[in-house]
Amino acid sequence: MSVTSARGSKRPTIDDVAKAAGVSRGTVSRVLNGGHWVSPDALAAVELAIKRTGYRINPHARSLATSKANTVAFLLSETQERLFEDPNFSILMRGASEALGEHDVSLVLIMAGTKDEQRRARDFITAGHVDGVLLVSSHARGQSIVGEIHRSGVPMIACGIPLGFEGKIGYVAADDVAGARDMVAYLRRLGRARIATITGPMDTSGGVGRLRGYREEMGPDFDERLTAPGDYSRESGRLAMLRLLEQSPDLDAVFAANDLMAAGALDALRAAGRRVPEDVAVAGFDDSPVATDTEPALTTMRQPFGRISHEMVRILLGVIRGEDPAAIILPTHLVERGSTGGVPVPA
Repeated sequence: MSVTSARGSKRPTIDDVAKAAGVSRGTVSRVLNGGHWVSPDALAAVELAIKRTGYRINPHARSLATSKANTVAFLLSETQERLFEDPNFSILMRGASEALGEHDVSLVLIMAGTKDEQRRARDFITAGHVDGVLLVSSHARGQSIVGEIHRSGVPMIACGIPLGFEGKIGYVAADDVAGARDMVAYLRRLGRARIATITGPMDTSGGVGRLRGYREEMGPDFDERLTAPGDYSRESGRLAMLRLLEQSPDLDAVFAANDLMAAGALDALRAAGRRVPEDVAVAGFDDSPVATDTEPALTTMRQPFGRISHEMVRILLGVIRGEDPAAIILPTHLVERGSTGGVPVPA
């Protein structure tokens, strides 16, 4: 079906072209912006629809549109509350901004924690307003927006393994499995036998990987009663710790999948009258600023956030230039502090 443009009739719009081509408005916009990130079939459909509808492109507007946006999106698939509670996001964002600044590229934060935010983020990103995307804290439940951006062809690199898109989207991640194994092995060397864990969300690569490492290192000693789920928030760590004390009152150590949940575990243990580390050793993951704000300070597994953000930017800029995406796994590092009875280290 075509949309005619006769004298006195309504001038065809981008929406008319999109309808005639059977594609989204964003795809038409990208074709008009020079055809970047558009599949050959979609490009041909849009070009044919432009001819059929009689759509006319403003030469001045197109000359402006074909220039690069010189902007990259920091797409955060979390709620606004989590943005302000978890210091890891600001560390990653600052590192990415610094790395992009070296190339005179700006960074824009886009929240995608709700359905409405995801819809707005998708429309903004696929309309050509950014040159690429740094995907942070990807959840399997948010795969819809990730899939739509991926199919649109907009370059994207993830922080952590993008579940469901392994082999399709490049990423930079800490070695969650090895880090968790190393932490459990360390607790065992301290003589701890009943080691519990507070898991991260099972729709995140960090949650899955750290639980896997814990299970592998526990081996035949793995006990479901020594596990409790969390969502990476401090309150979820507190509630999970209370649950663990009820399920396994004889536990003598707990490994939380991030520092915020470990801090919540400390809150619960203190309220229950359990001494840390004398009665229960507590360990986290990340080495975020939270780890040195608790009493006692947290033993934790350090993620190299600075290098992660810089590597993400390096790979993304390469993909924008036409290079193939890459996947990088970086090692973690054990940091001993007072929560396990280790020798405290400087903050």
